[in-house]
Amino acid sequence: MEHFYLPLLLLFVSFFSLSLFNLFYKHRSHFTGPNLPPGKTGYPMIGESLEFLSTGWKGHPEKFIFDRMTKFSSEIFKTSLFGQPAAVFCGVACNKFLFSNENKLVTAWWPDSVNKIFPSSTQTNSNLEAKKMRKLLPQFLKPEALQKYISIMDTIAQKHFASGWEDHKEVTVFPLAKRYTFWLACRLFLSLEDPTHIARFADPFHALAAGIFSIPIDLPGTPFNRGIKASNFIKKELLAIIKQRRVDLGEGKASPTQDILSHMLLTSDENGQYMTELDIADKILALLIGGQTASAACTFIAKYLAELPHIYEGVYNEQMEIANSKAPGELLNWDDIQKMRYSWNVACEVMRLAPPVQGTFREAINDFIFNGFSIPKGWKLYWSANSTHKNAAYFPEPEKFDPNRFEGSGPSPYTYVPFGGGPRMCPGNEYARLEILVFMHNLVKRFRWEKMIPDEKIVVDPMPMPAKGLPVRLYPHKA
Repeated sequence: MEHFYLPLLLLFVSFFSLSLFNLFYKHRSHFTGPNLPPGKTGYPMIGESLEFLSTGWKGHPEKFIFDRMTKFSSEIFKTSLFGQPAAVFCGVACNKFLFSNENKLVTAWWPDSVNKIFPSSTQTNSNLEAKKMRKLLPQFLKPEALQKYISIMDTIAQKHFASGWEDHKEVTVFPLAKRYTFWLACRLFLSLEDPTHIARFADPFHALAAGIFSIPIDLPGTPFNRGIKASNFIKKELLAIIKQRRVDLGEGKASPTQDILSHMLLTSDENGQYMTELDIADKILALLIGGQTASAACTFIAKYLAELPHIYEGVYNEQMEIANSKAPGELLNWDDIQKMRYSWNVACEVMRLAPPVQGTFREAINDFIFNGFSIPKGWKLYWSANSTHKNAAYFPEPEKFDPNRFEGSGPSPYTYVPFGGGPRMCPGNEYARLEILVFMHNLVKRFRWEKMIPDEKIVVDPMPMPAKGLPVRLYPHKA
């Protein structure tokens, strides 16, 4: 019997070896050419993706960047990420080049995991859908609209702290911060206020976010698989909301201008075509995910204020001066936000040390040469916030917490990039500023707090977060 199987075994080994050789050869061929950046290509298909992700899981995402910058003595190096040949661009000159050449030499790119977790109902890709979204957002994120959001944000923040923080001796900050930012996004984008309704699809968002930049292996139990399931579940919930809004608009129970959902249902494109309900669900889902990034900033603000009492005092004094100027029951307004200068400097320093978005990808539209290196058409280009944020050349003593870096004119252009830059700068950066400052105001006027795990590990997956969610012990201010 063993003689019967031996030829089959040899045939299988030969076929596998040949396939492996072809795979390796194809992988290597992506990295051949004159004047390519220095670097390693890693293994076929996997490349250096695991090391790229694992440095984040270990809490030091900048290590992948700085180790290679040092090894190759270069601010540009080649690698292979998510099955794609890639060049990592580091530093001010690289940031300026990528941000200034959007849709000229480079365009946005997302890994396959993003397109599979956010499958477009219009059969286009994430890049085209993002461009459509940018045309929809301005009127909802312009200063006049944002000024109207502040009182709503303050109302929701007060309800949030009343239900989730007050009358608790101990809380875990990160899940509460996610609840706050998600509640805000649901209210402002969907006019959704019922906490029970919101909670039904709030929890899957963590699984969805974790799956976005994961290895795209669709097997039970993998982050990618959980992300796909979470996306499908949330989209079904959104479709039910969208269908009901269409009915409410028809019956006059909803306003055409009350939020972005009504706008999407009633606005046609240049060809007179209206978005389908599935298409709107895609867009709303992306907006809700984007709205979650501020939860990381809120969490790390709580972390650093607990660790640095003198910084807390500065924020507390500023916020209490504003609170004491208000009549009983009076909500925050635009003028109050403009007075929160020190608080915003603190938030900026938090986002320098723990940027909510670590970096994003571009794709080379054509062959080009930059800094003497050839970048082939189709290569993926990754810029990293940490390559400047934690670089002593741009921020002296980069590990030191110093809000004064943002006094006056602040950091040099293209060094501080928590929201990206150029035409693709996050359109919600001012929205994020408001929700963060409203959170800080409501937090410090109620409590002091201390960390329950003094040396809690930080992980990045894909947002930075304390490994245990930042449990703290609360000390309410005496009335």
